[in-house]
Amino acid sequence: MFLLIKYLTRLWRERHHGTDGEISVKPGSGRSRARRAAVGPSAASRGPVAVLAHQVRYDIRASLRNPRARFFTFFFPLFLLVVFTGVFGHGTTTIDGDHVRLSRFYVPGILAMSIVVASYANLVISIATLRESGVLKRRRATPVAPGLLIVSQALATVVIVAVMTTLLLVVGKVAYGVGMAPGAIAAIACTAFVGTLAFACLGYAVSGLIGSPEAAQPVVQATTLPLWFFSGVFIPTTNLSGTLRTVGKLFPVEHLAASLQLASVHTSFTGAISVSDLLALAAWGVAAGAFAAWRFSWLPSVQGAGA
Repeated sequence: MFLLIKYLTRLWRERHHGTDGEISVKPGSGRSRARRAAVGPSAASRGPVAVLAHQVRYDIRASLRNPRARFFTFFFPLFLLVVFTGVFGHGTTTIDGDHVRLSRFYVPGILAMSIVVASYANLVISIATLRESGVLKRRRATPVAPGLLIVSQALATVVIVAVMTTLLLVVGKVAYGVGMAPGAIAAIACTAFVGTLAFACLGYAVSGLIGSPEAAQPVVQATTLPLWFFSGVFIPTTNLSGTLRTVGKLFPVEHLAASLQLASVHTSFTGAISVSDLLALAAWGVAAGAFAAWRFSWLPSVQGAGA
């Protein structure tokens, strides 16, 4: 009965919209003019800023409607925070010379992982899928500038990261008493912004090397999973050997995690911000952006890899 009602409702809507569509296309129809007036001018006619805002809204909705991206961006980090804090949260570690409980270590650590997942992992999988399915090629054929499409996706990622960062900080404060001073929150915001843009550039660079959507997920796991363990995300770097600490500093995840953890133990903005780590993240972002500009392709690999 439910399926029958659902089918009849869908059939009625299709006929209703079809009838409206036939009326609206009649030349000189007053209803057609009224409909165009109600809709208003298109985003393209209002200038590049309106087009950018429209595209950002679209990218945010597309990401939030993706069950996989929604789970790994919002729910999975919270799950890991609960697990790691519940199992190891009563232990202690050292951050910038201060002895703190591991619960204070895991909040910025999981936050660093979440930023990487949202701005790198999701982006790599999304771009590889859109390119190989031909969606990027069709977008490239529109009058919208290619740079605007890339900027809109980056801004949408920044918005998603901002929401996710706020959610993690609130849960850390309410559930585990890990509060941050206003200066530290400002430093976390700056670090998250720079880190998001840097890893988004890395996402575009890596996606240009992937030839099929099926290969995207394994590539993401291979390039991120080992770093969670020797970059200060799951395990404090003070517990690692000198060799692993040196290897971890070669990659941007360690700089992102270290900068966020520094903010967790300081109250002033100048003490909570790590300029050296931000410069390292920016360098990775610039290098990855340059590589992506050279290697990125809008065409499926079977038609024009490397175009």
